[in-house]
Amino acid sequence: MPQDPNTITAPLALEPTHRTSASPSTLGRWIAAARPKTLLLAATPVVGGIALGVADTGRLAPLVALTTLAAALAIQIGTNLHNDAADFERGTDTPERVGPPRATAQGWFSARQVRTAAHLTFGLAFLLGLFLVARGGWPIFTIGVASLVSGYAYTSGPRPIAYGPFGEVYVLAFFGLASVTGSYYLQTLTLNWPALLLGFALGLPAAAVLLLNNYRDLETDRAAGRRTLCQVVGRQQARILYALLLLLPPVLVLGAGLPGATWLGLAALPLALVLIARLYRGARGAALNTMLGQTGLYQALLTLLLIGGFTLGART
Repeated sequence: MPQDPNTITAPLALEPTHRTSASPSTLGRWIAAARPKTLLLAATPVVGGIALGVADTGRLAPLVALTTLAAALAIQIGTNLHNDAADFERGTDTPERVGPPRATAQGWFSARQVRTAAHLTFGLAFLLGLFLVARGGWPIFTIGVASLVSGYAYTSGPRPIAYGPFGEVYVLAFFGLASVTGSYYLQTLTLNWPALLLGFALGLPAAAVLLLNNYRDLETDRAAGRRTLCQVVGRQQARILYALLLLLPPVLVLGAGLPGATWLGLAALPLALVLIARLYRGARGAALNTMLGQTGLYQALLTLLLIGGFTLGART
């Protein structure tokens, strides 16, 4: 469920100065600020955990499932908004940045407005979480609080997660292990090794998304003082790590003790091989933006194939 308290006061000189000539409507700006393309990464492991719970018990708690998904999306949106404001204030979002436009840097909203929206979204996640805590008790309370705190800590505080070499570990923990096991526990009120292993497997391609994002921004991140994992290992080792993060999940699920036809997950490997080949052929800059979305789709494809395998197992 998936993520990410000190705030940084921006000097007056850091007020937004560059605006796009043809900016979207106010609603469109807020939608862009929420970064809807990232929401698949938050939703996919939750769906995977719910599906495994249904496969193991033969029952679905629909209201719990919907609330779990809504809370995960709220935390992700809140994290995105807070990141938007915090990165601008730290001077990371400059005109040289290759990624999609950010609301604060574009001058669509002030950093204060975006941060307020983040607080409200986190507040919604907290309220949804109260219902889930009533269902799952202290384990869910612990996951929920950790997710909210880390949502702030991702780009705030003296040692922001996003500015150090442990961002991929954070993603693996929250967009894999916590999301899958928390969702599974809320459906079954139990926990087992297959759920943990599924969480680990689905967290690996999510970590690959962040790795690829930092690979794209290597030079601008270095200029901004960020020491990401890509900065530590360099481009060549980062490419190897990206390949491992994509190739390991289908293999891991084969021995995870999951129900049904887990071999279906191997059908996701061709997409992984295509993405790895593109990176090794020298994809850089804006070309990596498309690969980011496709890496997220790879995680979703793997999850859908596994759900298909669960269904096949239930019918045999």
